[in-house]
Amino acid sequence: MSEKNKKDSKIPETQKSQNIASSPNVVDMLLSQKKEKIVDSETMILETQKRVWGALKKGYEYTGITNESENFLRKNVFSKIDMIVLYVDLVGSTTMTLELPEEKLAIIISSFSQEMASVIQQHNGYVLKFVGDAVIGYFVATDNAIMAADHAVTCAKSMITVIQKGINPILNQYDYPDLMVKIGLDFGQSIVVRYGSNPNASHVDLMGPAMNIAAKIQSMAKANQILIGNDVYKKLHPTTQNNFKEIIWKNNEWKYRSRLTGEIYKVYEYSG
Repeated sequence: MSEKNKKDSKIPETQKSQNIASSPNVVDMLLSQKKEKIVDSETMILETQKRVWGALKKGYEYTGITNESENFLRKNVFSKIDMIVLYVDLVGSTTMTLELPEEKLAIIISSFSQEMASVIQQHNGYVLKFVGDAVIGYFVATDNAIMAADHAVTCAKSMITVIQKGINPILNQYDYPDLMVKIGLDFGQSIVVRYGSNPNASHVDLMGPAMNIAAKIQSMAKANQILIGNDVYKKLHPTTQNNFKEIIWKNNEWKYRSRLTGEIYKVYEYSG
């Protein structure tokens, strides 16, 4: 083994990750490789349209998401994992409940949830669960937080693209209202918890500040708006950071303070 390889073998994985993150050239290379692996928007839109049309016209049923998240969580029970949490919530579902037949509403919300889950998976994320008309996903950031942040933000943008160009045109053919969403992301350490002693059957879930703050951030978003917490913003490539601007809260509606600084936790909106 060469002297260089000997030195590299002694470097902890966390330090290697930090070295990668500190090298703009390496990060640029990794991000370009990532873009090649992720399904392009046009393909996602066409596949979405086929599935949604099939669900509305022929009663097509989704095969459902895989249990990759559950498998991952079971393997890491009681572990603390750095991750970016994404909440996407459907806007105006209460109005749709009053205007649409129950069976059609069920198909639309189910299709929406499955399509959002598909987008998460296509961007190397895990689908944690469905909560009513919301979907919760997460992107593991243990090895490279910069890559995870990029995946999560790209995923959020793809979600809106899929809704606007994939789902809504099909709904419009049936005179159904357009779907809109609110998306919130935050970074932090979450712990994997298991509710019960059975390692294979007991429910597993995630707990941590990022889970709570991502939900709070999402609740502050407007229709078709993407909001991210400061801890996500700091991990984005400078080029991507330029597409976000800090939100200036005018009416004290955002009161969450950073546990590290005690100052109001900064939130940024995607401005394109």
